[in-house]
Amino acid sequence: MLSADLGLPDIGLTTLSEVAGRGQQIARMTELPAIIDADTGFGEPMNVARTIQTLEDAGLAGTHIEDQVNPKRCGHLDGKQVVDEDTAIKRIRAAADARRDPNFLIMARTDIRAVEGLEAAKDRAKALVDAGADAIFPEAMRTLAEFAAMRAAVEVPILANMTEFGKSDLFSVDQLRDVGVNIVIWPVSLLRTAMGAAGRALDTLNEEGQLTSRLGEMQHRADLYDLLDYEAYNHFDTGVFNFQVAR
Repeated sequence: MLSADLGLPDIGLTTLSEVAGRGQQIARMTELPAIIDADTGFGEPMNVARTIQTLEDAGLAGTHIEDQVNPKRCGHLDGKQVVDEDTAIKRIRAAADARRDPNFLIMARTDIRAVEGLEAAKDRAKALVDAGADAIFPEAMRTLAEFAAMRAAVEVPILANMTEFGKSDLFSVDQLRDVGVNIVIWPVSLLRTAMGAAGRALDTLNEEGQLTSRLGEMQHRADLYDLLDYEAYNHFDTGVFNFQVAR
């Protein structure tokens, strides 16, 4: 989660340049399609349009834009507010009209379930699809039945957000597949795992004065070098260093 990485709460304080920059780093390192959270689009419809083109330029495959008011709140906290349907539609219409790559995924996230209920979420999802959304992200569904109801409401793919300690139960891939969910994300799970390990390591350092007992939990230096393809960089650098123009 970029906001946590920056030491900020998830309330819409990140900027387009920060999000696009991190997205570009991720897209550069994988051959898989990468989608990114664009919050409320970083402004009014014209800003949303610029957001889409900036994310396209960063090499991303898609994004999701939500219908909360700005500044937003984490989708699994109480006290959320959503914009009216006209504003939500304009955000998605601007996104769909601004994209230059027809394969760039425009996903519309709606948080209205927690504010006005499931029927309102179904109605909002249908309106967002009509506005040009390629997929729907219904946030904070509480049960598999609610996911199934969202699946039945629209013909485009839907996404499930399996974030720990939130409003939704933690369903398995098989459970979600069985009710028609097409995409599942675990957006904060690796951060929570890593931060939990970091906290335990700091406790060990305080208690034992060293981290030898934690070596088995660490990524080995050789594994990191392999992941980053260190040898390829070294080979390239050596080739440049030894290069001479033939005379």
